[in-house]
Amino acid sequence: MTKAIEEVHAALKRSVKGSLLRPDDAGYPEARRIWNGLVARRPALIARCNDSSDVQAVVRTAGSAAVLTAVRCGGHSLAGFSSCDDGLVIDLSPMRKVQVFPETRSARFEGGCLLGSIDSATQTVGLAFPAGVVSHTGAAGLVLGGGTGWLNRLHGLSCDNVRGFTVVVADGSLVRANANENADLFWALRGGGGNFGVVTEFEVTLHPVSSVLFGRGLCPGDKVLGLLRHWREFMPEAPDNLRWGFSLKTAPHDENIPADLRGRPVVSSSALWVGDLEEGRRYVDHAFAIGNHQAVTKEVLPFLTLQTLADSDFPHDRRYYTKAGYFKTLNDESIGIMLEALTTNPSAMNEIELAYLGGAAARVAPGETAFGARSSPFVLNLLGNWSEPADDAANISWIRSLFARLRPAMVPGVYVNFMSGDEDDRVPEAYRERWERLRAIKTIYDPGNFFRLNQNIPPLTAAAGVLE
Repeated sequence: MTKAIEEVHAALKRSVKGSLLRPDDAGYPEARRIWNGLVARRPALIARCNDSSDVQAVVRTAGSAAVLTAVRCGGHSLAGFSSCDDGLVIDLSPMRKVQVFPETRSARFEGGCLLGSIDSATQTVGLAFPAGVVSHTGAAGLVLGGGTGWLNRLHGLSCDNVRGFTVVVADGSLVRANANENADLFWALRGGGGNFGVVTEFEVTLHPVSSVLFGRGLCPGDKVLGLLRHWREFMPEAPDNLRWGFSLKTAPHDENIPADLRGRPVVSSSALWVGDLEEGRRYVDHAFAIGNHQAVTKEVLPFLTLQTLADSDFPHDRRYYTKAGYFKTLNDESIGIMLEALTTNPSAMNEIELAYLGGAAARVAPGETAFGARSSPFVLNLLGNWSEPADDAANISWIRSLFARLRPAMVPGVYVNFMSGDEDDRVPEAYRERWERLRAIKTIYDPGNFFRLNQNIPPLTAAAGVLE
């Protein structure tokens, strides 16, 4: 691989306007840094691309040399797919231009944009793109996998709000994909992940959002069963404007935590209302009237502030591991298993996240996009979050064990952006009836499986077997 990388480096020096970084270069340590410290990699070459023509040159050259290649937008891949050991990284971080068109409530943004760079631009005119909840997340990876966040009940998933893509496919061609051009690729890119190429520009729909009503509070463990029973009955009829969800966790020993809750199992509740604030107060007040909540706060926030609230909880260089899935219904036994597991939780930062999808996201027809299950509204994400390598085994084991106990009550399906890097066997489960169509489209645009560092959809071609 060293010789191949040297040849690629020599060829790209003549054609790429951006910078090329190798391990001995001064900017390399920061350039190779990714969000999840558990899956840190050491690539042999990082190509920081300035524009689409740079991306085309790198894809052609790396493909010809059969060099292992990762694509990095924000470096936020849970599974570590935004980097690789000893191979090449196509780094889009210099490509962060955002154009906003208020008159059509739309925007175009480049493939290296972070969510924060998009929010900052769109909020200048009171518009928002439905995306994730951590501002240093790369937008491209989030959108391509589906994209859930604060606004998905009201305005749909991120991928539901894409009007078109500009993408460099495996042969180095620059292709447009929208409802009228390359419609099969347009379908696949809305949920199919990074399997089909490097998206260098997104054209998206925006929605009017400026201020929101947001409440938070802590419910003690002995009240959790009653709270979640009420929630599971309430949410199917709740307005799309309300996003009410939970994080089951062990309360940390922090000054801002009531003394009687520290170190105990709790539910951290969050209730967001987007829309008329007077109407919203009734719903947010209702959310915190159940379950004897403590340390409750309710405030009207700028949308930009909301979008950064979770940043400090998920910093770079910590170690993250997940297992996720869906429930059609959330039964008492599953809630009991979650609460019991908290008694052996090895990290106060670990979370059992519960969200209710529904709303606009659930009203998109099953075959309209490649995104997986929309009909099972209870979304579970077991999110491990710790700092020391010595604690890897304990935290990973805790997540896996809890998932194994919960899985019999779950339905098939998983959100690809919540998958860790050891779940290759679950990728067909993520797409289910869409799987064969996705493989056929993959065969058209990437028959050699060049773009394989992802939750991989292998092509139907025999040649793919060499690279899988």
